[in-house]
Amino acid sequence: MQDSLTIGQLSDRSGVTASALRYYEQLGLIHAERTGGNQRRYARSELRRVAFIRISQQVGISLDDIREALDSLPTSRSPTAEEWTRLSTAWRERLDEKIRLLGRLRDDLDGCIGCGCLSLRRCTLANPDDSLATEGPGARLTLPGPAQ
Repeated sequence: MQDSLTIGQLSDRSGVTASALRYYEQLGLIHAERTGGNQRRYARSELRRVAFIRISQQVGISLDDIREALDSLPTSRSPTAEEWTRLSTAWRERLDEKIRLLGRLRDDLDGCIGCGCLSLRRCTLANPDDSLATEGPGARLTLPGPAQ
């Protein structure tokens, strides 16, 4: 455990609070060894995992999906470039869809807010008489339809 990090060091290096790191460990997203005094020690490779968790969360990936992805990587060593490539290839389509949705949100949001009514229920341009309610819940004009 010579080249290991304390929870404080991992927190400082990653920008993630110690409480969040303990939560990630509880969920099995990151792993720590314990010293004789029961203190956590993290391998430096955990920094990469924490960075992956942070950026994945920032683009809206659930912790369950992040855990599934991380479970495909080795825990005893740093993943190889090929292993990271395999993981990113598996997520490519999903991330592309998120990018498309974010683009639609960016492009459509100002048009909706631009009229000033701020209510799709009352909006006679986008949703007269709340007609979209018959199609189901949620943002019907922005979200893709249900998977068939």
